[in-house]
Amino acid sequence: MTSQPEKHPRPPRRAVLGTALGGAAAVALPGTAHAAAPTSAQGSTARPWKLRDTMTADSAWEGFLRAQDLLWTRLPTLWHEGPFLGDGQLGSMIYQEPGANRIRFTVQHGRVQDHRPEFGSGWGTCRLPVGHLTLEPAGTITSVDWRLSLWNAELTGTVTTTAGTLTLAALIHDEVLAVRVTADGGERATWTFHPEEAISPRKISEAPPSGYTANPPWTTRTASDGTEQVLQPLTGGGQTATAHRRTGHDLLLSVGHSHPSDTAAEADSLRNLSRAKSYSVLRQRHTSWWHAFYRKSFVSFPDQRLQSFHWIQLYKVASASRAGGPVMATCGPWLEPTPWPAVWWNLNVQLEYWLIHAFNHPELDSLATTLRQNQEQLIANVPAAYRTDSSGIGRSSDMFANRGVGRPGTGAETGDLTWALHNVWLSYRHSMDQSLLRDTIYPVLRRAINYYLHFLTPGSDGKLHLPSTLSPEYPVVPPQDTNYDLALIRWGCQTLLESAELLGVDDELKPRWQEVLAKLTPYSVDANGFMIGADTPYSQSHRHYSHLLMVYPLYLVNWDQPENRDLITKSVVHWHELTGAHRGYSYTGAASMYAMAGDGDTAITYLRKFFDPTTRYPCRANTHYTEAGPVIETPLSASQSLHDMFCQSWGGVIRVFPAVPTAWADLTLHNFRTQGAFLVSAVRKAGVTRFIRVKSLAGEPLKLRHGLTGRLTAVLEDGTAARTHDLGDGVLAIDLPRGREVLVHTGSRPDLSITPVAVSEPGPAWGLP
Repeated sequence: MTSQPEKHPRPPRRAVLGTALGGAAAVALPGTAHAAAPTSAQGSTARPWKLRDTMTADSAWEGFLRAQDLLWTRLPTLWHEGPFLGDGQLGSMIYQEPGANRIRFTVQHGRVQDHRPEFGSGWGTCRLPVGHLTLEPAGTITSVDWRLSLWNAELTGTVTTTAGTLTLAALIHDEVLAVRVTADGGERATWTFHPEEAISPRKISEAPPSGYTANPPWTTRTASDGTEQVLQPLTGGGQTATAHRRTGHDLLLSVGHSHPSDTAAEADSLRNLSRAKSYSVLRQRHTSWWHAFYRKSFVSFPDQRLQSFHWIQLYKVASASRAGGPVMATCGPWLEPTPWPAVWWNLNVQLEYWLIHAFNHPELDSLATTLRQNQEQLIANVPAAYRTDSSGIGRSSDMFANRGVGRPGTGAETGDLTWALHNVWLSYRHSMDQSLLRDTIYPVLRRAINYYLHFLTPGSDGKLHLPSTLSPEYPVVPPQDTNYDLALIRWGCQTLLESAELLGVDDELKPRWQEVLAKLTPYSVDANGFMIGADTPYSQSHRHYSHLLMVYPLYLVNWDQPENRDLITKSVVHWHELTGAHRGYSYTGAASMYAMAGDGDTAITYLRKFFDPTTRYPCRANTHYTEAGPVIETPLSASQSLHDMFCQSWGGVIRVFPAVPTAWADLTLHNFRTQGAFLVSAVRKAGVTRFIRVKSLAGEPLKLRHGLTGRLTAVLEDGTAARTHDLGDGVLAIDLPRGREVLVHTGSRPDLSITPVAVSEPGPAWGLP
């Protein structure tokens, strides 16, 4: 691995397919079909096969994930140092109460927001603080010994004080924060709930807008069973209710939020507590959910610090998002003082969800469900003159996507809904769930592209041009033809044509989409690569890669197009040559672009910049990330960069181990989900791919760039040969019906074990070990 990023991405390492026939499901010469059985699969000698998954027992998972846990031997003093818990709605960060001998458990909730859109997303529809618990010991805290168990999604450990010891355990499940604390020696545990003012966390950076009035003060009451409730009414209607009770060693707390109802939140918070019963009862349901959750996929690679980080991101995204729940705000459910207490649609929300696909967890996709459920609001977001056929969304919004979008020609940022729909398209492609295509992608994307079509005009060159729009968040607005929007228009029209064919829709707009693809002006390019837009070079350091969207993640301009490789290289190099504004996702984005080029060593060099404490905005001790406030998407996008090194599936081709860093000789993937709804398992040892297994969940065409050399075997799970077709360039087409599995390898049948790999790059645990 080089110490500095290389100036040019190296061409991907292309394996040459073996063409020997016999003893394998042999691959014929390009352009011919082949269906002959391998020698070992003929007649009675056919040998079925099955993966030997060593990660089936609870003990195996518990042991593996224990090595990835976060640890603390000193008390965290900041939110980005401490443990974090969540269930997709309720969230808590645990760290020292500032300036006090107490431990803070923050209490925040993804649904708790204001409801006054006239004041914008920063103040009027922003996420609102709820409060925090404090655990106050009798003695002075001298040390802690904590473990955040990924396997159990539970914080456990001790707090040592001058008076004795507190032993604690904490988790969040079904919108209930549960904490159990026992005291030894002269210790005792005193709990206090502190409501927080229901005002935008943006107050740290600016004054409220003109005409803004504060929300009313909260009130408290105590029920006959000892349950205390804090009731927070809202000026814009609705209510937040926080209920908590202490029984013996257990403290249980739940938050309800309702709008427009002024009372439903009270009942919701009490009902959640009534279902919880006790810490032990809740924990049983909680651990059952998480143990089943982890088993859906597996990955292991030899860098301990990064491997641990990768698994923590899976825990994090499951703590922050569940389908049907609130779309993740830029801070996730862990609200802290921030100028960004809302959902940001011009990069943040997109990067937040990429990793769920390969990890095989579509049940975490609250972005897709948010767009499906709020289609009327997306229509209302465009100017009134365009609502008959258009939809859009502005830069930031609440959980209901409430934010107007400006008009092209005014320098407005207009493409964010289309980019968000690319995420939903990825959800469709990884599941092949046609209802997602029919009910969300097609109708919403049709309207999002329609909004653009109102403003495209022919120029004297015969090309269609788009008046001025903003490339997020570049400080200079091009006079026309912003590359960000041109890429999204191209992708949108291509996707609508493909979707119409898949759905059997004879759409009256098909000729228009075809015309746009034929006549849309080319991207603006200069000697340094892709520009921001017409007459607007990339000349200032920029944290976003908005002007490179056609390269990543849209792959419209990609490394499989030799004629574009020099352009891609110049563009990525020049983007990072101008330093100063780069942030964490600048490095993760570059890592993924070099991974597309098959250059794992440069990709990992860029990715490691995100973890370098000498950079201006590095990954924090608990794997969270902060700029002016919490920014959840960047660590999650770092996991996607790792996925891009392990397996890619854009352009209808699955690429196994396309950009593995040279230093990582061993790597195991299991049930890695790809586009086309395939589950890929593959093992790499001593720098060589030993086997690839692919299972089809939808019966889609399978094209596999396998990276294997030598005599090739492709055999179905019952031992019969798979029908294959050599497409050249190391790509094998395999006929794989829905529900069937194929094993691809060279030589004799290898060991088909799925096991963790040995660590060759040790590293400390995350947290404060």
